[in-house]
Amino acid sequence: MKPSPANPSFLGLRTAIYHAPDLAKGKSWHSKILAIQPYFDQPFYVGFNVGGYELGLDPDPSSSAGSCGVVVYWGVSDADAALKRLVSLGVG
Repeated sequence: MKPSPANPSFLGLRTAIYHAPDLAKGKSWHSKILAIQPYFDQPFYVGFNVGGYELGLDPDPSSSAGSCGVVVYWGVSDADAALKRLVSLGVG
């Protein structure tokens, strides 16, 4: 995704982190469906490289992923401009 007049800041989705209370089970399931092993595998986080993007599993219930279910991170060309645009569009 490239910035455009309608979307001047966003470059594309970069990372999605899911809450995984049973990290071993989540790692096994995602390894099967993605047909790859994680590139990062620790007791506090498991990360998969899926087509150049991060799919993460986080077992910590107090993390953002634990309280929301999923957290996503976007790539932007200019963080200040992206924030100003989002605020002007009603992000609170």
